Amino acid sequence: MQRLTLITVLMLAAAMAAFAQLAPPARELPLYPGVAPGSENWHYSEKTAGTPQRPQAQNIVRPVLLYYPAERANAAGTAVIIAPGGGFRTLMMSYEGVDVARRFNQMGVDAFVLKYRTIYIDPSGHPSASGRAPATTGPQAGQNVRALAEADGQQAVRLVRRRAAEFAVSPNRIGMIGYSAGGAVLLAAVYGPADARPNFGMAIYAAGASAAAPPDGAPPLFIAVAADDQAVGCEGSIDLFGSWRKAGLPAELHVFQTGRHGFGKKGGGADHYLDRVEEWLRLNGWLTRTSN
Repeated sequence: MQRLTLITVLMLAAAMAAFAQLAPPARELPLYPGVAPGSENWHYSEKTAGTPQRPQAQNIVRPVLLYYPAERANAAGTAVIIAPGGGFRTLMMSYEGVDVARRFNQMGVDAFVLKYRTIYIDPSGHPSASGRAPATTGPQAGQNVRALAEADGQQAVRLVRRRAAEFAVSPNRIGMIGYSAGGAVLLAAVYGPADARPNFGMAIYAAGASAAAPPDGAPPLFIAVAADDQAVGCEGSIDLFGSWRKAGLPAELHVFQTGRHGFGKKGGGADHYLDRVEEWLRLNGWLTRTSN
């Protein structure tokens, strides 16, 4: 038991060290002025998990945006909200979060990493719900946390658009990229109310991708997935592309031969998907500097 306790302490210390190594944001922006609606009875603390290479955030009660501005001399006046994945139980804060923000900064894009609300994980490490079903036990009993996370994504778009002048970006150049479960958060914004809809979206091995018809005024989409994705498959992403094309809306699809879920299997085109994202952004003018 003593050995297990020591191992647990060392793992926690490693995770904390990994968070310390992540580039700190310029600011942290709460999504709501007070307690997030629906979280009034969530009386527990956020915690860190994962490994030094892949730090994670869990038990998110207070949803926030972590603001990573581009260098002003290179800023294009475009913003992107980044929704990490993690099955609604955890958030992958490096390769689907802060690392992506820094890459967008290199493109001249202001980045906002979204820490949306997640399913409660008890001290023994058990989640209180699956990604879709309401929680049956614990402080979230009876609540659909996925729906709350999706509401956080919509609120993030509203917040950045409302405060666009403060961030020196254009209110009609607010994009969003979502990974896995974060892809479902993105799609909820894309299909949601017009005031909470991004001006362009990037669905990366997105959970919940389907052939559902796009709403009126739907934004252009960039879609990427691996043919060997073992978690969500590639078919939903292909159907999503087809529905956008059927509606006559701009869309670009990349189905990489290999990469698996998370693009963790290296050696194929998925390794360079952000190069394809940058090309797409440039093609559509979002990397062209505005007067803001």
